[in-house]
Amino acid sequence: MAVDKHINFFELEKACEKPGCPLCGIVNDRAERYIDNMLFEHVSDRKFRAAHRQAGGFCAYHSRNLESFRDGLAVAILSRDILEERLISFKNRGYWRRKERCPVCAERDRIETEYLGFLAGAGGESAEERELRQVFTRSDGLCAPHYGRLLGSWKRIPAWITEFHDRKFADLKRRIDEFIELSAYGRQEEFRALPERDKLVWKELALALRGSVD
Repeated sequence: MAVDKHINFFELEKACEKPGCPLCGIVNDRAERYIDNMLFEHVSDRKFRAAHRQAGGFCAYHSRNLESFRDGLAVAILSRDILEERLISFKNRGYWRRKERCPVCAERDRIETEYLGFLAGAGGESAEERELRQVFTRSDGLCAPHYGRLLGSWKRIPAWITEFHDRKFADLKRRIDEFIELSAYGRQEEFRALPERDKLVWKELALALRGSVD
């Protein structure tokens, strides 16, 4: 499938210039914009309001910074919906349960699926696909959660993606093994000779395993 230079291409290209998993960066940026746009444009949308209410609002993580957004009235209106639901459950001495997912979490999953599908289709030899390959393989690559989802969701993955990530995670394993080995008593001089990046490889591993999606 040919890759055109549309928004996915340019967003990936921009994200690949930054440290960390490019897809985590895209998801976080898009989720932030989604909340801001939703508060500004969709608070009067009955369909959205109903779904938001059924979800019990945003999850704890995505609602943590609502007070920092520009539209206090929108936050108040949406929050009143949730309070009304809670008051009903309190009155009935019942435990309120979500009937829908957090809208931001659902949007995050949609974005992940869109971009992973985009990467899965980037296995050709068009000029755009070669350019994407060059840009992506200079980045930190996907975190373990996103790479695992890519492998588990698409039967055909471009060889350059699997080869790149096989090397990435094998090298990370080699470096963490060396870090552990040289952390042993009596090997302080060898440890001090490590590049600074390798002295902090445990942080790199922790981030690679969890990703940085909000």
